[in-house]
Amino acid sequence: MSDLWIDLNADLGESEESLANGADFELMRYITSANVACGGHAGDERTMRETVISAQKLNVAVGAHPGYPDRTNFGRTESLMAPPEIEASVRDQIAALAAIAAPLGVQLVHCKPHGALYHAANKSAEIAAAIGRAVLESEEQLIMVGQAGSSTLTLWESMGLSCAAEAFADRAYEPDSILRKRMLPGALLEDPAKAARQALDIATRNIAVATDGSELRVAANTICIHS
Repeated sequence: MSDLWIDLNADLGESEESLANGADFELMRYITSANVACGGHAGDERTMRETVISAQKLNVAVGAHPGYPDRTNFGRTESLMAPPEIEASVRDQIAALAAIAAPLGVQLVHCKPHGALYHAANKSAEIAAAIGRAVLESEEQLIMVGQAGSSTLTLWESMGLSCAAEAFADRAYEPDSILRKRMLPGALLEDPAKAARQALDIATRNIAVATDGSELRVAANTICIHS
C-alpha cells in the first residue's frame, strides 16, 4: 500500500493576539501550507512578516489569503465591489505579501481567497475571473485554492492557472455540498474527534458526511483546519 499524503492548510496572521501568545506558531507545526492574511480582512506589514518568518522556520509553504477589505466584518460579509475593484484589491494584497516575503527569501506558493470572497467566487464567474486575473497580473505561478467540486476551479484552470481542490476538516457540509452557513447551529465541528474523523474520511475515502447523514464525494488535494 502506498503512503497517503495530503496537504493541510490553515488561515494565519489574522490576529495579533494569536501571534503574540504563540497560538499561530503552534498551529503551524501541524500544517504544510499557511494562508497569510495580507491586509484585506486582516493583517498588516508586521503580522505578515512575523507569519512568514514562522512559516520559514517550520518549512511551511506560504500563500496569500486575500479577502474583501472589510475589517469590521472580518471579510465575512459579501461586498458590493465590482469585479474590477475586486481584481485591484486582490492584486494589491498579493503584492503586499510578496514584497515582505521576497527579502526573506520566501516565494509565495498559493492563493486562497478568504471568507465571503471565497464563497462569492463560487457563485459568480465574474468574481472568480477577477481573482484569477489578479493572480495572472502579479504572481501567475501561484496555485489557486478553491472548494472541491466547484466550477471556480474549472474556470481558473481555463485561465491557465494551476489549482488545488480544498475540503474542510471542521466545517459541516450541507447535502448539496456547500458549507453550512456559519450563523446556523452545527456549522462548525467543535469536537476535535469529529473534525479529525471528517478529515480522515476525506483524505482516505473522498467522503464527507452531510448534515442530513448522507455521504458526499469530496475529492481534495488540501484540507483546511481552523484555529
